[in-house]
Amino acid sequence: MPDQYKKPAEEKGGLHPRNKHRSRYNFDALIKSCPQLKPFVIPNKFDDLSVDFSNPEAVKMLNRALLQFFYNLKYWDIPENYLCPPIPGRADYIHYIADLLALCNYGNIPTGSKIKVLDIGVGANCVYPLIGNHEYGWNFVGTDIDAAALESAQKVITENNLADAIELRLQTNLSGIYTGVIKPDELFDVAICNPPFHSSQQEAEQANTRKQSNLDKFAADKPALNFGGQSTELWYPGGESAFISKMIYQSSKSPLQCFWYTTLVSQKDNLHNIYKALDKVGVLDIKTVNMAQGQKKSRIVCWTFLDEYRQKEWSEKRWK
Repeated sequence: MPDQYKKPAEEKGGLHPRNKHRSRYNFDALIKSCPQLKPFVIPNKFDDLSVDFSNPEAVKMLNRALLQFFYNLKYWDIPENYLCPPIPGRADYIHYIADLLALCNYGNIPTGSKIKVLDIGVGANCVYPLIGNHEYGWNFVGTDIDAAALESAQKVITENNLADAIELRLQTNLSGIYTGVIKPDELFDVAICNPPFHSSQQEAEQANTRKQSNLDKFAADKPALNFGGQSTELWYPGGESAFISKMIYQSSKSPLQCFWYTTLVSQKDNLHNIYKALDKVGVLDIKTVNMAQGQKKSRIVCWTFLDEYRQKEWSEKRWK
């Protein structure tokens, strides 16, 4: 029997052990938490409850239900045509970052508002700060070049009484990533980013067409994919590799203001150029964390300009 016709497993393979989304969705519980989801829940070909993952509105409602049920949010929404991220994958990034910090803290995950995270490209969905604050109590600064996206994210923050934990900043320099948003003498324990994947609008549109075609064939079996997305969320001239290379260069201009700089890397073929760029700016430690959600594989590349002495000093001063 072809893989696409097999009944889904009871537990999703590859997700982080602390990820709350390892089990299949309990739609009865999700509907109870978010009644707006109910009209979108239908039996699939295995007579299990599911949603039509080719329907952007259904995917958005599923996200809302997941965030309300698992992360105690009272409100979450995104404007039409903005990126609707898969929650399990976003949660994985946060949990692996927690493990990264624990490596420099005698195996203990540092928690609470003393941990400050910089989210580059927070987007209208604000998902990373929402999950990271709920799971570990961290504080976040989220940046974006899209004022409308930040307006949406700010409404989510305000409606959930998270203004003390999540701050948003507009990046007014269109060529800036870290430049201009990290204030003088400001310190971050980690920076995260889900960079634009495609190299052009045409490439992004072609990829979305292929996704939609695949979903139309096997919609009931597919995990939630990213629907919508503004140009700044989906593509950058030169693609993922060019964006991350610029990110690495700009991180070298604030080498001691962030313990760990990190980014998702979707394309394995980009790793060679990324490692080359990291070597060029003289980072002192690099870690690559492999992630998987079903058949989708990605990785997090992490780098620091702190030597062992400074790493120990940082953790003992800030995390104790």
